[in-house]
Amino acid sequence: MAEKSYYEILGVDKNASAEEIKKAYKRVAIKYHPDRNPGDKEAEEKFKEAAEAYDVLHDPDKRARYDQFGKQGVNGAGGFGGGGGFGGFTDINDIFSAFGDIFGGGRGFGFDFGGGRGRGAQRHQGGDLRVKVRLTLKDILTGTTKKFKIKKKITCPDCGGSGCEHGHSPQTCPDCHGQGFTLRQAQSIFGIMQQQVACQRCQGEGTIITNKCRRCQGEGIISGEEVVEVNIPAGVQEGMILNVPGKGHAARRGGIPGDIQVLIEEEPSDTFIRDANDIIYNLLLTVSQATLGDSVEIPTLENPVRVSIKPGTQPGTRMRLKGKGLPQVSSNGYSYGRGDIVINISVYIPENLSSSEKKAFESMKQSPNLTAGEKIKKKIFDSFRTYFQ
Repeated sequence: MAEKSYYEILGVDKNASAEEIKKAYKRVAIKYHPDRNPGDKEAEEKFKEAAEAYDVLHDPDKRARYDQFGKQGVNGAGGFGGGGGFGGFTDINDIFSAFGDIFGGGRGFGFDFGGGRGRGAQRHQGGDLRVKVRLTLKDILTGTTKKFKIKKKITCPDCGGSGCEHGHSPQTCPDCHGQGFTLRQAQSIFGIMQQQVACQRCQGEGTIITNKCRRCQGEGIISGEEVVEVNIPAGVQEGMILNVPGKGHAARRGGIPGDIQVLIEEEPSDTFIRDANDIIYNLLLTVSQATLGDSVEIPTLENPVRVSIKPGTQPGTRMRLKGKGLPQVSSNGYSYGRGDIVINISVYIPENLSSSEKKAFESMKQSPNLTAGEKIKKKIFDSFRTYFQ
């Protein structure tokens, strides 16, 4: 079963205003408040879920990261968004401390339970879709555009999504008069309360269809397919999820369409290893190159670069080509800065030698210059130790 989005937890559209999100949180918090549900663990969890959702959605920066990258985008952002679950709050009292303004400054509700203001007719929400895209490091360097032909629910072309036969329109529901809800009185521990419940006749829509479209049978959507173009910013990483608003399943009767979530996968490279925004290149030198020094060509994600190898370069030495790595992607989809190319030096020890080559090595075998001193031993060991830390 798919995990609910923060919008679904609060019961709001993805384009809901800050005030609508605040009102929705109040409504859900009232329903599952611990004082109204003593000892009910399920209600307590739902209360925490609502607080987690509100913590992210009422903050413009967190909400932008969440809309773009999902929960991964707000991990580590503090509060409920950090580390998964409720890492920033130890118990329910922390929630009251954090959102005391909503609850009137304390644990009590601090606002009216009555049904004085209606929540309004509800719009349907289209389902989300998920696709995978495989990217090369060059794609990630520059960003790219990918096209997908996706089978999904689309708006009915005959009725334009209204669900009505041509020449007809939805009619105002006579039971709720277009509000989408009716009021019901119920006895509770707080006395007689008025509750808003979805209108049974129109299912909360506020309108009814008396002449249904023949093609979609009044649903306003049919099965179809669409070519969707997705712009992928530079600097994305394996496992990241990009959100494309409004390109998922069309919603019934002109509701809010779902989103497409694009899961990023990286194609393995035969040349480089990615390390966050750096890329690592293993340079294999010959014994003579490492001993005498040389000028060698290093591949990059753009044009090759020549670097100088100093005489006496040791295996495990690392060099950097500044700014030749991958860019950093920000929460708003724009990229900035770049990592480096890290050149790791390896030295090839020949496995097969001719007789003359063997004689040459034998003649140098006892040379003191071919034996590492204590200073070089320490340097190599420190490099080795750093590599594994």
